[in-house]
Amino acid sequence: MPRLILIAVVFVCGLGFQNLYSQKKKLSILPFPAVYYTPETQWAYGAALTATFRFPKDSANASPSQATVGVVFTQLKQSLYYLPFQIFLKNAQYYFYGELGFYKYNYYYYGIGQSAIPRETYGVDFPRIRINALKKISSHLYAGLRYQYEDYQITQTEPNGDFANGKVTGTPRSITSGVGLGLLYDTRDVIFFPSKGTLFDIAFFHNAPIWGSSVRFERLTADLAAYRKTAGKMILVGNLFGSFTRGHPPFNMLSEVGGGKRMRGYYQGRFRDDNLLLAQTELRFNIFRRWGGAVFASSAVLGNQKDILRLNDPKFTYGTGVRFTANRRDHLNIRLDYALGKDGGNFYFTIGEAF
Repeated sequence: MPRLILIAVVFVCGLGFQNLYSQKKKLSILPFPAVYYTPETQWAYGAALTATFRFPKDSANASPSQATVGVVFTQLKQSLYYLPFQIFLKNAQYYFYGELGFYKYNYYYYGIGQSAIPRETYGVDFPRIRINALKKISSHLYAGLRYQYEDYQITQTEPNGDFANGKVTGTPRSITSGVGLGLLYDTRDVIFFPSKGTLFDIAFFHNAPIWGSSVRFERLTADLAAYRKTAGKMILVGNLFGSFTRGHPPFNMLSEVGGGKRMRGYYQGRFRDDNLLLAQTELRFNIFRRWGGAVFASSAVLGNQKDILRLNDPKFTYGTGVRFTANRRDHLNIRLDYALGKDGGNFYFTIGEAF
């Protein structure tokens, strides 16, 4: 009953805000039941309130800001309380984005690197803070500071499993607190569904006790996405992502594949190691009015701090999906994907594009 009351409060407040601001041209508030499906959660239910807006002094063509507050419970008895955001100030002269959240979760664990184990379940509670504060330094280039924090506490293990026997690095608890630098190059024509342009995001994080971390390691990531229109008004998208760690990261901070954004078709964390290089491509096309479709494929290789990348052991997935445009002005989509990997197929029903 408390869960239903909390969901109702979020949804009803959203309806109230929507009525209050329905005439404001620079503000769109969309309350909606948060219903989605991923392999990591199975069916999830809750309520969310998404605000897409531009500040009063911004131009009509300014990049839209967005913030979402949500409360979700899942078929696997997980609880998610989250607030992701991306804020553009002074006609995108300043860009802030990140996430605040608290999660009561359970995951499958498959081992690290080439040391695969039979699937093992573990439970975890953790708050998450991710903040990126960037300033425009040229027409499409941003630079600034980044911060990330997680207090990862294992709450449930399987008897005689790797977690219970203390074989997994970072258990039963690890605190990661890291400060870093960021560089972002963005020429996309729109934020949520680009049809042309490039996004290149480089981040470096230093996690150490001086920042409040219980572990010491560094991570460098680079994320490149390119969008191009093709004949027939289709959009071809390519994404290249690399993640490289040095030091002693806990298992939950290793580079990984899987989930609804990077290598759909595999369970999130199905493969994890120190280093990762991933490539994925997607062809997006219109079907009828608000309806669209997509076909996609991805490939990845992983490695450790000795063998940087195991090029002889690639992973592959492929799939297809449909889209429905919920917000036509900014082309914010609801998507349903089905993807296949060597373990079989997985469905993904959620909001926003994978990349």
